[in-house]
Amino acid sequence: MKKWGVIGLFLACLGFMSVTAQADDSTFRTLDPAMPTETGKKIEVLEFFYYGCPHCFDLEPYLNPWVAKLPADVEFRRIPAVFRDNWAPYGAVFFTFKAMGLLNKLHSDFFNAIHVDGLNLTNDKELGDWVASHGVDRKKFLATYHSFTVQTEVNRARQQIVDYQVTGVPTVVVDGHYLTSSSMAGGHPQLIGVLDKLIAKARQDRAQQNKK
Repeated sequence: MKKWGVIGLFLACLGFMSVTAQADDSTFRTLDPAMPTETGKKIEVLEFFYYGCPHCFDLEPYLNPWVAKLPADVEFRRIPAVFRDNWAPYGAVFFTFKAMGLLNKLHSDFFNAIHVDGLNLTNDKELGDWVASHGVDRKKFLATYHSFTVQTEVNRARQQIVDYQVTGVPTVVVDGHYLTSSSMAGGHPQLIGVLDKLIAKARQDRAQQNKK
């Protein structure tokens, strides 16, 4: 994080929204143009986050129980934000977890390692030691971490923050149309209520589209 500094990280973690988005009320904005979804008939909810962001870490205790109880017609996914080159390592960690089927096992532990234990896991030595301490094959993990496939995913994530008009984290986009954040909602607990409202709105949008 040294390249950008504490101030830059703080601003990115505030979740400020793009001025090019169309305002609907104080709690969310409508993306114009809307982004295509990858969830078919299910309503897509995307969280843009960064493992190094304290606000993203603080959101987890509110977000995770909510995700666990989502209705069957909603699919939640995370996308690591890559605003700067020095954010790319933690993005690669996320996609390595995903590729190796380790997200459920290590996602929360990795957040804790950074924000509770104060570890900097952006180099191979410390990262390899950490995953090995959690029962993961160090060589396999680092090979995946440096793989072309994972680097391609990181580059795609870098482009997605531009496509979705994301200027800070955590940011949540509902069904490619509605963008919100804790700062817009008024806090982490309030964000959950806003997300429920936007999911209902997206469900209504889809019903209207199906009638045409």
